[in-house]
Amino acid sequence: MSMELLGRAPVLERHRGVPVHAQIERWLMEEITAGAISAGDRLPGERELAAALRVSRMTLRQALDGLARRGVLIRTPGRAGGAFVAEPRIDCDLTGVAGFTEQMRRAHRRAGAEVLAAHTVEAEGPMARALRLAPGAAVYELVRVRSADGTALALERSWFPADPLPGLLTHPLTGSIYELLADEYGLAPHTAVEYLEPVSADPGEAAALGVVRGTALMGVERTAHSVGGLPVEYARDLYRADRVRLMVRTEVHGAGGARAAGGS
Repeated sequence: MSMELLGRAPVLERHRGVPVHAQIERWLMEEITAGAISAGDRLPGERELAAALRVSRMTLRQALDGLARRGVLIRTPGRAGGAFVAEPRIDCDLTGVAGFTEQMRRAHRRAGAEVLAAHTVEAEGPMARALRLAPGAAVYELVRVRSADGTALALERSWFPADPLPGLLTHPLTGSIYELLADEYGLAPHTAVEYLEPVSADPGEAAALGVVRGTALMGVERTAHSVGGLPVEYARDLYRADRVRLMVRTEVHGAGGARAAGGS
């Protein structure tokens, strides 16, 4: 693959308004999209690739760094390291209120869950306000690592009001909690408000997700309500930005503007 890729190196245009490193990024993206380079393939070494493109290694690194930031490449140090093509990211549609299990079903992936913590705590701070509970009220806290086909994708931290959900933690907790809320309690999440914010993995989060400290994550803070308006979940989820792409669809309703709904 390395020699074939080097043989397809394009002649780069200089002084035409498009930076050389951007042209390299576009060429490598075209190779990946066309299937000429597959997930897991290692790119040729920087020295060989820079020579084939007739650019400096600094210019080449700009292109590789750009692709790494977009989650297209994974760069690893050391003699056995290099730039590897990443697995395609999984699209998670936040439009509507679909749980992680349903999202993976839509993506034709096998969803998994590892329970890290499941206990009763006292409501406090933003969690108490989101669930509309008095400070000190009983709340179920559930922390899970969610995976697709065995690869960790997200760290979920969720809190549920204990009073309307008696015995929640006595049920199996490795499947869809949203289905459990619907089937056992008749309180399926119907609407949700979500806030997205990029964050970096701290040591505990990195260990849970199997990534290095400082890895880019996408944080999603969510409050979900039942059809009757009861807050049934407050959550703070962290998704691996290199493996998951979050999407929201919008539609225009008359002259009033656009509407979008979210869920996880």
